[in-house]
Amino acid sequence: MTPSFPASTVLGYPRIGPDRQLKRALESYWEGRSGRADLEETARRLREDTWRRLAALGLEGLPSNTFSYYDQVLDTAVLLGAVPGRYRHDDDLATYFAMARGAEGIAPLRMTKWFDTNYHYIVPEIGPDTVFSLDAAKPLAEVREARALGLETRPVLIGPVTFLLLSQAAPGSPDSLGSPDSPDSLGSPDGFTPLDRLDDVVEVYARLLGELAAEGVGWVQLDEPALVADRTPAELAAVEAAYGRLGRLEHRPALLVASYFGDLGDALPVLAGTPVEAVGLDLVRGTAQGVDALAGKTVVAGVVSGRDVWRADLDRALATLHAARERAGRVTVSTSCSLLHVPYDAERETGLDPALRERLAFAEQKVAEVVELAALLTAAPDHPAPGHPAPGHHLPGPAAAPGRPRASRARTAEGRAPYAVRAVAQAEHLKLPLLPVTTIGSFPQTGELRRARAALAAGEIGEAAYESMVRAEIEQVIALQERLGLDVLVHGEPERNDMVQYFAEHLDGFAVTRHGWVQSYGSRCTRPPLLHGDVRRPEPITVRWARYAQSLTSKPVKGMLTGPVTIVAWSFVRDDLPLREVVFQVADAVREEVGDLEEAGVRVIQVDEPALRELVPLRRAEQAAYLEWAVAAYRWATSGVSEHTQIHTHLCYSDADEILAAIDALDADVTSIESARSRGRLLGAVGAFPRGLGPGVYDIHSPRVPGAGEVERLLTEALRTVPAERLWVNPDCGLKTRSYEQVEAALAHVVEAAARLRERHA
Repeated sequence: MTPSFPASTVLGYPRIGPDRQLKRALESYWEGRSGRADLEETARRLREDTWRRLAALGLEGLPSNTFSYYDQVLDTAVLLGAVPGRYRHDDDLATYFAMARGAEGIAPLRMTKWFDTNYHYIVPEIGPDTVFSLDAAKPLAEVREARALGLETRPVLIGPVTFLLLSQAAPGSPDSLGSPDSPDSLGSPDGFTPLDRLDDVVEVYARLLGELAAEGVGWVQLDEPALVADRTPAELAAVEAAYGRLGRLEHRPALLVASYFGDLGDALPVLAGTPVEAVGLDLVRGTAQGVDALAGKTVVAGVVSGRDVWRADLDRALATLHAARERAGRVTVSTSCSLLHVPYDAERETGLDPALRERLAFAEQKVAEVVELAALLTAAPDHPAPGHPAPGHHLPGPAAAPGRPRASRARTAEGRAPYAVRAVAQAEHLKLPLLPVTTIGSFPQTGELRRARAALAAGEIGEAAYESMVRAEIEQVIALQERLGLDVLVHGEPERNDMVQYFAEHLDGFAVTRHGWVQSYGSRCTRPPLLHGDVRRPEPITVRWARYAQSLTSKPVKGMLTGPVTIVAWSFVRDDLPLREVVFQVADAVREEVGDLEEAGVRVIQVDEPALRELVPLRRAEQAAYLEWAVAAYRWATSGVSEHTQIHTHLCYSDADEILAAIDALDADVTSIESARSRGRLLGAVGAFPRGLGPGVYDIHSPRVPGAGEVERLLTEALRTVPAERLWVNPDCGLKTRSYEQVEAALAHVVEAAARLRERHA
């Protein structure tokens, strides 16, 4: 008999630790300051604390296998044995981290965004001859670990269709971009896609389900978020084949196929026709349309958002649950997606305004909401009228910014002179060499800087002492770049804790948290600001530091700003205004800052938009409208400068090749973009990009230092697509996470490679 599904659950939970314990343990392990046993003990304690806390909050369905040392997609590749031969090592952790971060002489796997979130996943490589083999140690170990605590769990896995759709075809030989990797296979022929290997992968999943059944596991969750995007008939047939095969297994746990980030659309009736016992629906970003088809299955109803930090409208959620139960039958209360995307506990934010904190729900509060809704649904066989919950229960209203939102206003960007005209004016004004070398903005954030910033916040040092340290760091960064021979310099951003949080701290309408950490990738965490009111810029933010840096050198120093789309995308945003209007409010503030930088004599201004691709809607029908207003917001923010001022933008780790027309429409004079980590994937699509382009030649998310020969090969490949007079030389992204030792060596090689090619093309 199929076991009944618990009345309340979550699809996943944060794993970095409330105080970033995993981050510190990982970095200590990578730096050789601690051993494997220390890392494993930290991980064990985090898992135990999570399970115990979820149980204490009253959650009935506890997930397991949501913990990861780096990324859940990478974990799935290891589980399936899909490990390229160049990474294999006697030490399994060395293999794992080489895939994620690279190793001596070996570049890491590509990294990109997880759907429309700021979480990054590692992209598996699958080829026609990839040999799949089951390694079930991790999910089995976590089931046993929880059981030793007296707790039963539901293992969570990436589903086979999503895994293959998110993978890339394996390369068959060292690529022409200078990757030092050795070949792993004969390569992937034209027309091959990883989904061609579905039958082989599903057989591994079948063996895994057999092992979990033998372990006494009652339910398994298979995540298929790729199904909420537009899917072809062949891809929908793959869904039917995969879950038809797994559902017909004689010995297996019951199956929950979880979708999230939108509506299942055409995939819903396909799943409904398979033998799976439960389907998870995102009823926050999606709707209950078609839920009638799931009658006879359990609907795991995601009515509490896993993507924002605002309290749920429990009255509305309860009405949604009752409607789903009336149409489908069995309903379980859940989050809309994993809580990986939100911080741990809003109660720790004692420094926030009490009225704002009252509106917040982080992971712990969202679990409490799920539990309360499950109790209300169980207690009320009939749907109570809206606004009239069951007696004894208080249902708070939705999050909404207090006061009246600022009225929207018309914003029409004046056209700049054509790029050809601007390019001549800027060449005369800046007098840069062929193949100018620059960086993306940030330089390493030293421990001394971080400690000083914390001491300033705690009142242990004064503003004057802190700013003296910042000035000294800027002086060192400028001197280092001049000594290495870079052409367009940056001030290194030592005064900034984060490229979004720093601006949030200087704009009205934002609040920042102290403990609101969210994992971005691996050990990297951010604290997304809370954008809760109308946005205004009280005074210039970056001008004095840019002016000071420029006073130290005769070379141009870039003014560094974060673009309006990215500031909004990497914040938790108020829900009472259209997103477009919020972005344009931020664009107003950026436009004012751009104007003040130009007035201060800054000749090059970079306005980064790495989240431009990230926010593209998953459904094609919605994409054109988003890109139109997102591009318009950027142009509004940057179009008020003279033709002599050079505007740069930057994008990274987000499949930007899919929106090249929109990137062109930004009308920036120079676009720098990630390319080294993805081995020039962009260059195959970029064609005749009509402006300056800087495809990255140094993967800053790996500790390895590229040699000058490797950089020269990357640049040579880029020159096949980009004319030398428009090619810029830069890393993939900012250097904040690297050490000065790594940065100095890498940039020296970058400058050397550019100089060689400059002589050749002079």
